[in-house]
Amino acid sequence: MTKDEILRLADQEKVRFLRLQFTDLMGVIKNVEVPRNQFEKAIDGQIMFDGSSIQGFTRIEESDMLLIPDAETFRVNPWTSPDGSRVARMICDVHLPDGSPFPGCPRLMLKRQVARAARLGFKLVCGPEAEFFLFQKDSAGVTQVQATNDVGGYFDLTPVDRGEECRRDIVVVLEAMGFEVEAAHHEVAPGQHEIDFRYGEAVSCADNVSTFRFVVKKVALEQGLHASFMPKPIFGVNGSGMHVHQSLFTEQGDNAFYDEQASYQLSSIALAYIGGILAHAPAFVSVTNPLVNSYKRLVPGFEAPINIAWSEKNRSPLVRVPARRGHGTRCEVRIPDPSCNPYLAFAVMLAAGLDGIEKQIDPGKPVNKNIFGMSQREKRRLKIAQLPPSLEAALDNLEKDRVLLEALGSHIAEHYITAKRQEWADYLSHVHPWEIERYLHQY
Repeated sequence: MTKDEILRLADQEKVRFLRLQFTDLMGVIKNVEVPRNQFEKAIDGQIMFDGSSIQGFTRIEESDMLLIPDAETFRVNPWTSPDGSRVARMICDVHLPDGSPFPGCPRLMLKRQVARAARLGFKLVCGPEAEFFLFQKDSAGVTQVQATNDVGGYFDLTPVDRGEECRRDIVVVLEAMGFEVEAAHHEVAPGQHEIDFRYGEAVSCADNVSTFRFVVKKVALEQGLHASFMPKPIFGVNGSGMHVHQSLFTEQGDNAFYDEQASYQLSSIALAYIGGILAHAPAFVSVTNPLVNSYKRLVPGFEAPINIAWSEKNRSPLVRVPARRGHGTRCEVRIPDPSCNPYLAFAVMLAAGLDGIEKQIDPGKPVNKNIFGMSQREKRRLKIAQLPPSLEAALDNLEKDRVLLEALGSHIAEHYITAKRQEWADYLSHVHPWEIERYLHQY
């Protein structure tokens, strides 16, 4: 859209405020809101903000930063104020005062990896499947973690699936904001849900994940519920993942993963991409699964993708290749969870896959047997390793992975690792209810 088209549409839709939206290093949405008389200035990228207040951005003595909006991300929120006015948003890249790109901007970091793929003749297309929980609140508005809004299971219908109405309202809002929603359903655990939207190019897809999380939380709040993308909020049930379907397309629009004559009808590019994903998974899991809590999901017994292997059939390995071939050929990376920063997560997975292509990394043979049922001895025989068991171990791997450190860039890598090391230290220093229950009367 052009500047004039945005201004004309804003006036037609009675837009009173414009949110200039960006994300911090942890993937949390931030925004600077401007009134109608500042729209022209905002669209021209002349709005500044204090970057020293944003985690992982910059120091206080060099705090001024510019928000450069992406014109194609202009959307009018479907909610209307009592006076009839509305709010719109544009997603921004963060730049330094001299106009140069800020090396700590997650969106720009993903764009750098997309540009790297383009130089190799490829375009990454992603299709995420983000799961979330809906929790009830008590009369004081406090979220009740053990009180999900239903007792439903996978694909269940009302009356046990009482989140159906909330899901439908979420879908309505998403469609009003330009999403093409493909499916919505109840997930395995009580109170757990999934809404799938159409795949897209990497940057726009990451934009959509951020918008999706915002919409889910806002609609749930309006219905007196609390929506959470925490990976494992409830002990003893499946956690929430964000499986990411990925494929590379050529400049001519062909799926580079498909080769009708090859084994499994997967091209050498597809196999090498998968090889890169498997090789770097122990390190990039620190980004795709960024919380201490993320590793409570990645444990045996809950269908979690902890095994570093790939399959063309079953869902027990870390990477699955769905049955569809031709234009729809893709790999499904099953590690990520919905708490991740989507810009960083997509970027490190793409960097891993491209490294696999450049180095022709062999992923080995597909493991089509259920790995969950294998003994440790059989796993060792097949050379099936497991993901690191904690955030600390994952960060140790990241610090040794030159490919991913280069992809992140020194600024993001340094600030991200520092923040996550501190998060782990905070976790270790706290006394948890499990410890009280286990040890207080025993010792």
